[in-house]
Amino acid sequence: MQLQDASFGAACGKLSQLPKPERIEFAFIGRSNVGKSTLINKLTGRRSLARVSAVPGKTATINFYDVGDAWLVDLPGYGYAKTSKSEQQRLARLITGYLAADRDIRLVVQLIDMRHAPSKDDIAMIERLIDEELPFIIVFTKADKLGKQEREQRMVAFAEEIPCFEDIHCIPFSAKTGEGRDALVDVLEELAEDDEDDEDADDEDDTAPSDPAED
Repeated sequence: MQLQDASFGAACGKLSQLPKPERIEFAFIGRSNVGKSTLINKLTGRRSLARVSAVPGKTATINFYDVGDAWLVDLPGYGYAKTSKSEQQRLARLITGYLAADRDIRLVVQLIDMRHAPSKDDIAMIERLIDEELPFIIVFTKADKLGKQEREQRMVAFAEEIPCFEDIHCIPFSAKTGEGRDALVDVLEELAEDDEDDEDADDEDDTAPSDPAED
């Protein structure tokens, strides 16, 4: 996986437009304006790879970013009240359709603004990920905007607010200071390396000579 060589791959407004599922995928999801595009830019070291909008609800497509042997997948933000009901429903179908599709989603990165309690939509998404047994972690964005005591208070509160919190790997993240960037990269690279090891093992199986006793 080459994060530093990331490039834009595709913007899909319909499930029929999704790229063929030929690579592992890391999906990023969260409320509108939680900082998904900013996080992707920070991960890749590319300031303008993913468009960052000051207006919530502008991402209306599933955006794929090519990082070599994997995709970074920026899912539309949810929960923006000023989005029309029909558009909210379309985006919901797009998100749920992607998550339910037969794709190699190695990890869903659920983003939550560390300053606030998770929304009803956040909780609903986490419950969906648990129910569908999709692997996920939580990244708490905008961590730099809280002091040490405020952080501790929010983490205690999250334990009460988020289902199965004690079993979820969480990473505080700040695009401003870079906190959490390396920790998240380590998680993604470990999963990508596991995939490479699996492919190498498959290749060895394919090239191994057959046992004469089996012929």
